[in-house]
Amino acid sequence: MEDAPDAETRDVYDRRAFGRDVGFGERPALVVVDLIEAFTDPETNLGSNVDSVVESTGRLLAAFRERDLPRYFTTVAYEESYGDAGVFVEKVPALRELRLGTDAVRVDERIAPREGERVILKKYASAFFGTDLSTELTTAGADTLVVAGVTTSGCVRATAVDSLQHGYRTIVPRDAVGDRAAEPHRANLFDIAAKYGDVVTTDEVLAELGA
Repeated sequence: MEDAPDAETRDVYDRRAFGRDVGFGERPALVVVDLIEAFTDPETNLGSNVDSVVESTGRLLAAFRERDLPRYFTTVAYEESYGDAGVFVEKVPALRELRLGTDAVRVDERIAPREGERVILKKYASAFFGTDLSTELTTAGADTLVVAGVTTSGCVRATAVDSLQHGYRTIVPRDAVGDRAAEPHRANLFDIAAKYGDVVTTDEVLAELGA
């Protein structure tokens, strides 16, 4: 658990049997969470410089495509009324930038979905909440979910938690997820590794796939 803030914290979790690796199953799927223009453009209220995350995610996508393994993208977007945003838009007014049909909610062109690759529209943090992602994964026969994208402290974390709760072995490549600040990124990777999934590297995922 290398993302622990200090040796004492790491020791507490290790002694109490947290953070054991679950590994990969037989059929992994990839979900690319919210790597849309609003989050990859550092000039927006929601964005930050996540170029390295986009690059690592591109490597994962290439491997999943080459092996024809299940892969999905998510975006988050709202109606003009924001009636579908609920209290979320009150808590985070910056979400008003995410209007349906605008460039802000389009997947970054550097990792643009190809024909036949599903883009799942969500309204809240988790890629599972209010969507049919679980049905898609069941139909595809997936037993493992690799979670890439942004943000580590928000939609990535929520998706990782729900992935575990839906029965999937959950893998989070630390260099293929990102946040707008370093401390939330590190703290949430630590918590994911302690309770919800394996935090690894993109290279380790590719090695598991034989790439």
